Amino acid sequence: MLKRKQHKIITFVIKTKSMQERPLILVTNDDGITAPGIRALIKIMNKIGEVVVVAPDSPQSGMGHAITVDNVLTCNPITIDDGPQLEYTCSGTPADCVKMAISEILNKKPDLCVSGINHGPNSSINVIYSGTMSAAIEAGIEGIPAIGFSLLDFKWHADFKPSEDFVKNITLNTLLNGLPEGIVLNVNIPNLKKEEIKGTKICRQAMGVWKEDFDKRKSPFGKEYYWLSGEFVNKDKGQDTDVHALENGYVSIVPVQFDLTAHHMIQKLNSWEL
Repeated sequence: MLKRKQHKIITFVIKTKSMQERPLILVTNDDGITAPGIRALIKIMNKIGEVVVVAPDSPQSGMGHAITVDNVLTCNPITIDDGPQLEYTCSGTPADCVKMAISEILNKKPDLCVSGINHGPNSSINVIYSGTMSAAIEAGIEGIPAIGFSLLDFKWHADFKPSEDFVKNITLNTLLNGLPEGIVLNVNIPNLKKEEIKGTKICRQAMGVWKEDFDKRKSPFGKEYYWLSGEFVNKDKGQDTDVHALENGYVSIVPVQFDLTAHHMIQKLNSWEL
């Protein structure tokens, strides 16, 4: 009951703060502009602000923060449904999409960038490989508050309905409170029915790795090729991590920074004879 009341208050505050102008929200993803996850996210964002979508024209999962420097980029307007949003499909990576939106499409800096909803988790070390989170981080580099949303379900026709209230509430809170410079949010949602999700937890990133396995095969012409697969290994026994929260039915929220400096190591390195 308290959460519903808080949600109404936040909505009212945002409406009164911008009676003349709704917040401008940039939406992107890494699964491609037609993926059900981004279509669900667009519908949620349309209830909150003015939405402009710039997303890849094909799946870009696992792209990390790659950008296109050795080929041309195309970006074209597209209509996919009858929603009020403006949409553009881009031939580049998720990070390219954000750069393109800021430099070539939008005539002002957006109030928020949301990326997702990803089909599959971006918790723990997955954040490093994630195109979804790299799009959010690219927005953060440009000084735009940003959130990456992911659902723990790889299926194309995953059910995003249970995620809606959490996505909306986190978005409204971010618009209301803002984010410090250099910080974006990594939000992961368990694949559960709405009534089974216990709430949200602010977490740290779990220490985990992927134990890779390459499936070696041979083509009909005798040429060897490989499929990458693997198993996620959680090395973290802490109860304050995103993996622990998700395993126990909570939405995990991890504040992520893109300053990769290991500040605690600087003093020690200064003692070296370099």
